[in-house]
Amino acid sequence: MLHIEKLSDGLSLFKALGSDVRLEIVRLLVERPMNMNELAGKLHITNGALTTHIRKLEECGVVAVSNDSSGHGNQKICRVVPGKILIQIKNPSQPVENTCTVDLKVGRYSSCQVYPTCGLATADHLIGVVDDYRYFSHPDHFDADILWFTQGYVEYQVPNFVPMDQQITQVTVSVELSSEAPGINNQWPSDISFFINDVFVGTWTSPGDFGDVRGIFTPDWWYSNWNQYGLLKVLMVNEQGTFMDGLKISDVRISALHLDQQQLFNLRFSVDHKAAHVGGLTIFGKTFGNYAQDIQVSLGYVAGSAGTKESRPPEPAAAPSQEPPSDPLPEPLPEIMAMLDQSIREQGG
Repeated sequence: MLHIEKLSDGLSLFKALGSDVRLEIVRLLVERPMNMNELAGKLHITNGALTTHIRKLEECGVVAVSNDSSGHGNQKICRVVPGKILIQIKNPSQPVENTCTVDLKVGRYSSCQVYPTCGLATADHLIGVVDDYRYFSHPDHFDADILWFTQGYVEYQVPNFVPMDQQITQVTVSVELSSEAPGINNQWPSDISFFINDVFVGTWTSPGDFGDVRGIFTPDWWYSNWNQYGLLKVLMVNEQGTFMDGLKISDVRISALHLDQQQLFNLRFSVDHKAAHVGGLTIFGKTFGNYAQDIQVSLGYVAGSAGTKESRPPEPAAAPSQEPPSDPLPEPLPEIMAMLDQSIREQGG
């Protein structure tokens, strides 16, 4: 998703889309990626003219161009990057005087409880064996840049570096997410829930587990029929409520989270087995997917009273769960496992 938070930030986008030719380029590439020669032929323009149009669409983040040497010679493949464009006319964020931001590596969760299909990987290799939840407790999990599971949760401890005498007015989480299907399936909805400091703040339904094209930053060794990219989501909580990509999803306000003067607070991503759509979760780090970023958490704060609570050392973080969940597997899971077994047999694995 391309998120324009201020109209002034969208000038290059507005100019790029203010051309009938460039709009037609986007329309064609939405259908499927194309090489430069094919695209020029469909538009009945020269390659030189097309290059100029593509460059303008690249500059504003609408189109990406990659080199493909798998066919005859080296070809430049063009494709649309964002699944949607959100232009924020009225910004739900509140004015803040200062912001502090921390990046959380995908594998640096403090606790977890997951069901297969599941797995995790660094930028270079898989960690252990896929669909074995025990490897979520492997010492190498801290280096993971992608993880996935069908149901359960992962939870992170977020450090709070806001000065002790300041008041937190807004928390923003930016992360690339998708569902988790056996193999890939662009139509695989999943209800992903978010908790901050043990408070449920809202749910977003991921539309699918995307694999129609390769992720821009997904490493070459990654299997082509596995999760390729997700959608960049922006979760925001302030005194107006909780928002996803600028759209309100709940009435939970920042004051309900009790973040002021807390040295650490937790952030949980969850797929509940009782959800309407139990379609799993994939979290992408900076070396996978379409966005070169980890989980970004920003705290906005202003001068003012933050209460009189005394600072105290944080509770020790819980170790990642090494026991399978005690509850019986929910009904949807055996069906998913059967689909997985069939997929593995077809791949000869």
